[in-house]
Amino acid sequence: MEMGSDHSAKKPRLEQLPSGPLNQEIVVHEPAGGGVAAVAAEHVPTKRAEVGMKIDVTVLQCPLCLRPLKPPVFQCKGGHLACAGCLDGACVKCGAAFDVPNTAMDAVVAVARVQCPHDGCETYVPYHEVQEHESVCPHAPCHCTEPGCGFAGATPELVAHLAAAHAMPVLKVPRFKATRIQVTVPEPVRRLLVCAEDEGGAFLLTLGALGDATLVSAVCVRPAGCEWPRYKVKMWSSNGPAPVALAADRRMDIVLADFEATSSATPGAITFDKLTSYLIVPPGYLVGDGPSKELPLQIRIEKTTS
Repeated sequence: MEMGSDHSAKKPRLEQLPSGPLNQEIVVHEPAGGGVAAVAAEHVPTKRAEVGMKIDVTVLQCPLCLRPLKPPVFQCKGGHLACAGCLDGACVKCGAAFDVPNTAMDAVVAVARVQCPHDGCETYVPYHEVQEHESVCPHAPCHCTEPGCGFAGATPELVAHLAAAHAMPVLKVPRFKATRIQVTVPEPVRRLLVCAEDEGGAFLLTLGALGDATLVSAVCVRPAGCEWPRYKVKMWSSNGPAPVALAADRRMDIVLADFEATSSATPGAITFDKLTSYLIVPPGYLVGDGPSKELPLQIRIEKTTS
């Protein structure tokens, strides 16, 4: 391009753009009279910038009750902080009352976020809400059913632990189909795991005694924060086939329980008296000789639609 004597005024120029995170498009064009110019065709701030940092947790805690600070935060005339629950007392450092709102600290504790400590959960929550989140987090660990064992982990990990470390039987049942199992009934309690194929649910079956009868319960093993899906469990047992001569005249005796399963992250702590439904099997339904008899049981597990 041919330049005139005033070429210095026609040199390419880049207009200065505002600082900060930008969402911009640079368009190059030729202004009247020659030369080139690059200007910002669009200047739209992007989402707010964030920065990761480490901070002493005591800064985010009330110095009086040691609980996490949350809005509204107050201070005394000496600048010492207190949460809303500690306003009745005087400041232990200077004796003044906590009567001045600290809006700057409100902003800090409102945006100070930490990642949930549970494996698999990538949620960031305000520091003062961590405890509440942990109690309902779907990634919270489940605890071993065996007394004295401190293992805790996700449901699949707990199932593997119970099978390997405690030799607990693990039975897999197909979805929407009844499966027949035969369980030895020793005293006082027998436990086994039933896993629903294609459903992802694991259930702790507990067999206990009520007089001469046998009680059978099923508790879904999962974190307390997992409310869905819900499962319906149907269990039944019969006292054997009717004699051939009476087959046309009598029906087989059956005991049946059909209920929505209780869920627990500590299934071993759920006793029969804490359940609303379980199966009661009379002693005549047990088969075999000797002190350890077996209970023929059929079980079906499926998701509920409501």
